[in-house]
Amino acid sequence: MSSCPVDRPSERGLLWRMALRDLIHDRKVALCIIFSLIAVIAPLLLLFGLKNGIVNQLRHQLLDDPRTREVRITGNGNYDFSWLERLAERPEVGFSIPLTRSLNTQADLVRDGQHFVAGAEVIPTGSGDPLLAGVTVPRQDHQVVLSASAARRLDLKPGESFRLMVNRKVEGQNQRAAFALTVSGVLDDARFARPGAFVTLPLLVALEDYRDGYQVPLLQVSEGKPPRERTRFSRARVYASSLDDVPALARWLEEQHIEAVTQAAQIEAVQAIDRVLGVIFGVIAWISATGCIASLMGAFIANIDRKRKDMAILRLLGFRRRAVTLFIVIQALFLTGVAFTAGLALYLLGSTLFNRVLGASLPNQAFVCHLEPLHYLAALLCVLVVALSVAAIGALRALKIEPAESLREI
Repeated sequence: MSSCPVDRPSERGLLWRMALRDLIHDRKVALCIIFSLIAVIAPLLLLFGLKNGIVNQLRHQLLDDPRTREVRITGNGNYDFSWLERLAERPEVGFSIPLTRSLNTQADLVRDGQHFVAGAEVIPTGSGDPLLAGVTVPRQDHQVVLSASAARRLDLKPGESFRLMVNRKVEGQNQRAAFALTVSGVLDDARFARPGAFVTLPLLVALEDYRDGYQVPLLQVSEGKPPRERTRFSRARVYASSLDDVPALARWLEEQHIEAVTQAAQIEAVQAIDRVLGVIFGVIAWISATGCIASLMGAFIANIDRKRKDMAILRLLGFRRRAVTLFIVIQALFLTGVAFTAGLALYLLGSTLFNRVLGASLPNQAFVCHLEPLHYLAALLCVLVVALSVAAIGALRALKIEPAESLREI
């Protein structure tokens, strides 16, 4: 009966087992290398997580708050339709709508004798208004979006109605007009904290015409001067397309000799924080990486020098130079993988602690330490590059070991 041949383990599988068993046998040195890597990986992950979390939180607050992109024209001017159209067509402008005189952007909101708001702001709106993102924008003149403050004082919900009332004095007589409105949506306090009503532009124009003493068919007012055709406006509600467009839009208005107020200082502050934290992280990261590379290089070279006889015996037993190189690379990958896993666990523990302690005073779902999955992958790749670079230096030293060195010890 012929016996089946026993397959010998492949050289690569044998190298893996030998490399791992050698680390277990020399576990004290292996643990020192792992701990030195953890001491660099965990703090760097926490530092970058804090930088990323804080800066992203500030950026999100700026981006999510459309008021940051508002370019508010101060004073009352006299702008015709052609200028307003040029303004709206500029690439820096994300939303623009004409405004009447500031004194004519107020009205009384009345539901009944117990629920009313005196002197509420009346603001024109339209499709694409960033302030009303996620809220049903009024498309008809009898529709309105109320601020949360106004809705609470009027005790109104979407679908319910109230009256908008405006006063004027014509030829010594006090007159009052009322217009029925239906609530199409409510804007939360984070977007607009004051009592206000967002209406269509024709309704706002009708309010100004009424105060100026004209007949206003929209308000069903037939007394006063004949209706006028509106060709000019005093201001405009303007929002830039992005945060980067705010300074450019403000400069263009300045060139038109128009004063405007922006949140440029706040935007610049966030960008400055990003730059400062980036420099701090970069310096610490380079210093830590340099120290880590020096530590690993010393540990690997010392370990190779300590095992010169063992590696010489491997060469004498028939292992090629490539096998010796792979032996060192396997150990470097294993040590790096264990160290990165432990460092990542410490980071997750530390970030959870930071978010609970430091994030207690932040709004819901806010964070102060946060990394995306892509950041974890980038960190792992960086650690592997460092480990493999150091392993390559150690391998070059190991390749100089000749098999004859093992015979000298016999």
